[in-house]
Amino acid sequence: MIFQLIIKNIFRARLRSLLTVIGLVVAVVAFGLLRTVVDAWYAGSEASAPNRLITRNAISLTFTMPTYYKDRIRAVDGVTQISTSNWFGGIYQEPKNFFPQFAVTLPTHFQLYPEYIMPPEQMDAMMKDRTGCLIGRALADQYNLKIGDTIPLQGTIYPGNWEFTVRGIYDGRDEGTVTRQFFFHWDYLNERVKISQPRFADRAGVFVVSIKDPQSAADMSQKIDAEFKNSTAETLTETEKAFQLGFVAQSEAIVAAIRVVSFVVILIILAVVANTMAMTARERTSEYATLKALGFGPTFVASLIVGESLTLTLLGGLLGIGLTFPVISGFKGTIGAIFPVFRVSQETLVYQFFAVLTVGLLAAIVPAIRSARIKIVDGLRHVA
Repeated sequence: MIFQLIIKNIFRARLRSLLTVIGLVVAVVAFGLLRTVVDAWYAGSEASAPNRLITRNAISLTFTMPTYYKDRIRAVDGVTQISTSNWFGGIYQEPKNFFPQFAVTLPTHFQLYPEYIMPPEQMDAMMKDRTGCLIGRALADQYNLKIGDTIPLQGTIYPGNWEFTVRGIYDGRDEGTVTRQFFFHWDYLNERVKISQPRFADRAGVFVVSIKDPQSAADMSQKIDAEFKNSTAETLTETEKAFQLGFVAQSEAIVAAIRVVSFVVILIILAVVANTMAMTARERTSEYATLKALGFGPTFVASLIVGESLTLTLLGGLLGIGLTFPVISGFKGTIGAIFPVFRVSQETLVYQFFAVLTVGLLAAIVPAIRSARIKIVDGLRHVA
């Protein structure tokens, strides 16, 4: 009986209920989108492995290190593997086609990243072609690339025209794995640099280091950095997660602002729903008084208002949660270059659902208490 009354009450003021539901849908979708943007900002750090360290020049990433550091790092007790990595920064067709490009030590680099999954025969083909490259599935899909295709790049950091042949396409172990990257042989890069810019040859941007015990990451970092203390190029070694968070920290104020806005959206829709429920309760004051005169208690009256508020918010909230997925998919197509991993997380869905429940309950508290406490005489007098 009570559920039937709730449903009938919702559709008595159809326009008001419809506008409230639309407002809820917009708010929930906006909240989900903003939370997804925040998650995407931290996607790289969340995908980091605890047993991987990054060694770079202590001054800045723009300063390189001699490649002979690689042998000294490998000799540190506890180090299992090491790969050289240089940022390339080439332009594919036009500047807007941005994607990360790295010259790395192969096949070691892919052994350090087991989350990159690729058939062995493709890596074999890559090792036989010094101008070959490996690309991620998302990158291949975005530009309709397939194995055997040629990718021309216009060098910026390393000037000149570069051409690479796709020898492998790697997939991610899960949805959180970035598959929009481009890898090629570091040795090939170094060969070209020796000819065009000899003084920049035999230099490494970063070293990716794998260690035996992730619990000893701090000690291992200190050991590696101690090897090059007081040298012409001192190093800074940190966990891969800390390295990634260093980039996020540069825009921490923006991330914080997005977080705040996401919750402001919920507060605004709370005010809208609270206003709707307050108007509803005032219009039905005489009805609630009549129900109490017929023997229904204050709890029943309060339950009607709370039930109506929850049903209304759940209706708009669930529609909003459902629409979040196509909206996120649409945004992913336009900003994929900025956020390689852009997906709705389970945490975001939980936040959305509990935000809807919270709005429904809070919006009903004051009207429910007032209606439950109203005296029968005062309620009937309200009609007159």
